[in-house]
Amino acid sequence: MYKFLVIQTAFTGDVVLATSIVEKIHQFYPDAQIDFLLRKGNEGLLHGHPYITNLLVWNKQDKKHINLVKMALRVRREKYTHIINPHRFFTSGFICFTSGAGYTAGYDKNPFSFSFTKKVPHIISPPRSEKFTTETGRYQLLLEDITDSIPALPKLHPSEADFKFVEQYKTKPFIAIAPSSVWFTKRYPIDRWVELIGLLPEKDTIYILGGVPDAGIGEEILGKIKRDNVINLCGSLNYLKSAALMQDAEMNYANDSAPLHFASAMDAPVTGVFCSTITSFGFGPQSRDSKIVEVDYDLYCKPCGLHGRKSCPEGHFKCATDIKNEQLLWWTSKTT
Repeated sequence: MYKFLVIQTAFTGDVVLATSIVEKIHQFYPDAQIDFLLRKGNEGLLHGHPYITNLLVWNKQDKKHINLVKMALRVRREKYTHIINPHRFFTSGFICFTSGAGYTAGYDKNPFSFSFTKKVPHIISPPRSEKFTTETGRYQLLLEDITDSIPALPKLHPSEADFKFVEQYKTKPFIAIAPSSVWFTKRYPIDRWVELIGLLPEKDTIYILGGVPDAGIGEEILGKIKRDNVINLCGSLNYLKSAALMQDAEMNYANDSAPLHFASAMDAPVTGVFCSTITSFGFGPQSRDSKIVEVDYDLYCKPCGLHGRKSCPEGHFKCATDIKNEQLLWWTSKTT
């Protein structure tokens, strides 16, 4: 029997996108064992996943290198037949190199790519490219010789209990807003979210989503608005409960960050607000009802980086402040 390991130890959104690999492997090898290696803190994303047998959780924050060696030894003991590694850095390459697996697939940017049995380029299209490859399309390059060339979509699998828990928030029409991001230049400003909430249909309850660290942002928004049906759920829902809630929203709003991919993984309606980043990087929404909103002119300094920055290098942050909130209301004409 084939025994697969998927490695993605990067950020939360990267793990969500890597679920497309799991979906594709299961589609072609329904009887295969599929395990997933990820960083500590992200394991809740894949709790109870119907196609994943084991989660291998690597603690990168405490004794990182000692734990890396322990994880590499564990992977070797598991005797995987196939390792799919969309992570491009030293640590995952080292695990592949020492694994003893007969098939290891990864990107040529990985320092251990010389040892992979299959390596492919990870190409980010230049700005303003009309044709570009999505990140899940790049992932599929690692699998196409053992499956096909058609990328699967990412998918999360909340449990029945997760869906039941969030029923309490679905008694009326609602909109979900995830206002935060790890990177400052990916965050639509708080005052602009406040303005947007003032323009959204009064009949809709507004839920503010995020983790415990985002609770302060949620409270700041609440302190600046004048409508009663806005509720701060930051820190109240885990990953899968958040995804279960987003599935039935009239619209989800998110920056170029993990909640955007939650929406894609639930095929939920979503508007992605892209401040410093751009569509052609390939990290946009993949829901059927989705749209990217960004400045509507050619801003000379956009993009300023692939992943965002801690502050605006130019000091003006026009990639965010010059977005018009009317652009974010594109979907309301379909519901009136």
